[in-house]
Amino acid sequence: MRTCRRLIVAALLLSAPLLGVSTGSTAAGAAGGFAPLDRPGPALTVPAATLAAALTCEGSFTANTLEPVLLNPATGVTPEENYSWNYERAFNAQLRPWCAMTMPYNTLGDIQTAAEYNVYAIRHMYALAHRRIAILGHSQGGMSMRWPLRFWPDTRAMVDDVIGMAGTNHGTTVRSQCGDGFKCPPASWQQAAGANFITALNSGAETFAGISYTEIYSHTDEVVRPNSSPTNSTSSLHTGAGRITNVATQDLCPLDLDEHLLIGTIDPVAYALALDALNHDGPADPARISRGVCLQLYQPGVNPLYAPMYLQLLRALPGLLAVDVPDVNAVGAPEVAAEPALRCYVYADGC
Repeated sequence: MRTCRRLIVAALLLSAPLLGVSTGSTAAGAAGGFAPLDRPGPALTVPAATLAAALTCEGSFTANTLEPVLLNPATGVTPEENYSWNYERAFNAQLRPWCAMTMPYNTLGDIQTAAEYNVYAIRHMYALAHRRIAILGHSQGGMSMRWPLRFWPDTRAMVDDVIGMAGTNHGTTVRSQCGDGFKCPPASWQQAAGANFITALNSGAETFAGISYTEIYSHTDEVVRPNSSPTNSTSSLHTGAGRITNVATQDLCPLDLDEHLLIGTIDPVAYALALDALNHDGPADPARISRGVCLQLYQPGVNPLYAPMYLQLLRALPGLLAVDVPDVNAVGAPEVAAEPALRCYVYADGC
């Protein structure tokens, strides 16, 4: 079994060094500041038919009381590549309903556009379930779900849990080639520490009343940095009225070495924390997690004998290569020379 785990790890780590994010632009917002927290969100610009076609759901939303989950993918991958061989299999075994949204360009495009997909998904799932939902995401997916909550206030009453794994909530300080005369996909620019997108995302408040936030990170993450402590972790959240747990996998299992790609795909500690948040009121409580999880090789849902898993890992490679390798783009994502401009609705006085 450990040999199989090494094969999974090797396949994922093959592209790990390629996920460094640009330092991007550091300009502040417009002189008038950012939109008030309670201003209604704008109309969606992506056609409704396009949004509906991008959403995949499974399970009964009315047959049980399990909290439905929206799976939000990482940069460079589709939700099928990110979750079909782990979280989706685990949720199916639980009979937990879930949906997954496929973002444009393998989640490499402008995150402001991807946010509209999430707004639609939140509203649609809430209407299906007639109860609040959870959003679970990895890397960009652990951060980008907060954009709808910030700029579409109606979605806040529809969300109970936000669960991020190695989320780029405050961008990353990892340096890349973007900005050194090279072009990169929009999502790479937008996840840099100091990016305009990150500044706008965290403006006013990072969390909102009635929503529980579980932010999981790893000290061994080579992509999303810093990550040394709850107060020095880009994934951690601190401000606002939401209930927050910021926790490193090593807080429970000091010998857990799973890094950026593994924390959101096979890590049993991250999974245990996510399930604790889904199954209890409020965010995850590390004290409720059995330390027996430290002896597990994989999270539930992961089976090293499940052949489609390796197919999804291979399918993910072109998108991961496009994240931050100049002129290597096999998924059709746009390559831009600077961070995309913030949309007018972001600002208090428009554009």
